[in-house]
Amino acid sequence: MKEKVRCPWCLKFDQYVQYHDEEWGVPVHNDQVHFEFLILEGAQAGLSWSTILKKRDGYRKAFAGFDPVKVSKFTEAKLEKILQDPNIVRNKLKVYAAVNNAKRFLEVQKEFGSFDKYIWSFVGGKPIVNKWKSLSEIPATTKESDALSKDLIKRGFKFVGSTVIYAHMQACGLVNDHLVDCWKYKRV
Repeated sequence: MKEKVRCPWCLKFDQYVQYHDEEWGVPVHNDQVHFEFLILEGAQAGLSWSTILKKRDGYRKAFAGFDPVKVSKFTEAKLEKILQDPNIVRNKLKVYAAVNNAKRFLEVQKEFGSFDKYIWSFVGGKPIVNKWKSLSEIPATTKESDALSKDLIKRGFKFVGSTVIYAHMQACGLVNDHLVDCWKYKRV
């Protein structure tokens, strides 16, 4: 049986391959999943995605299953306890930002009816399908990620620079950045 051709960034370990094959680039329309990726992508800033992926279960436990209502109510004592957890990246600014972002996330939901409706408006409601042949062609940011990042920052979100937001857009399928020869390219 012939091995599937995949985007080369995911070939380092089995969990990466599984994430690529099952999640990355698949359009997300679930607010809790969007919130999860906002926390995880913010935690990734300055680190590798593989580091965050390996700690994903730790984040899920520490951040109440990525429930923005629960996270928005975390106290300083709760955050200080989370900062002792070796199963997450123990960066105080990033951990505290998760609570701030949960509050901002709930404000966006209230204003737009859902975070999903808000975020998809930045790509016209459907995925941007790129036609990259190599990883070197894929940009770190785009005009869409710049606009979304700027708006999130204006709304008070933290750790939402354009590079972080473009990674979120890739992960949640707002853009299809699978390489054209990847088996997932035509399936997302």
